[in-house]
Amino acid sequence: MTKFTLFDTAIGACIVAWGERGIVGFQLPEAREDATRARVRKRHPDAMEASPPPEILPVIERIRALMAGEKIDLADVSLNMEGVPDFERRVYEVARSIPPGATLTYGEIATRLGDKALARDVGQALGRNPFPIVVPCHRVLAAGGRTGGFSARGGVATKMRILAIEGARTSDEPMLFDSLPVAAPGLKRQQMR
Repeated sequence: MTKFTLFDTAIGACIVAWGERGIVGFQLPEAREDATRARVRKRHPDAMEASPPPEILPVIERIRALMAGEKIDLADVSLNMEGVPDFERRVYEVARSIPPGATLTYGEIATRLGDKALARDVGQALGRNPFPIVVPCHRVLAAGGRTGGFSARGGVATKMRILAIEGARTSDEPMLFDSLPVAAPGLKRQQMR
């Protein structure tokens, strides 16, 4: 039987769902808590709301910390991927290797899987990701730093908000001060000219 719990984060109330063999899903916030619960029950019709067991509590705290801006890596969180097709598992494994604050493109993941032509398939697999945040599909962008899609409520705006919380750059374009010289210690401003 699948159980789930709703918990608050900096981006709203999220849900983690688990079964006998570990975490089976994660749900980002919807407009209302009842809508968030309904999304989980759509994927897991037998799901019942419950208090989290001791092994789930640290995962919840780490997700809260990540959403509050801490550099938390969730790559070691155990997920139950029974029923997840092999290709999608492989995509999720690569996505889980992206550290907080970093990004890859759909094409880069496809290349790591052995065929850059699979970029569209990578995007579709990430769109079906049952473990957003834990499998950080938000860290995957389209070519040229474009945002690509995001299937959570709020779409790309939610994706960009999470990336901003993590301090990720979403474009190869230089930042405002990237081209300014860095002063050596002890140099005065006029010496830099």
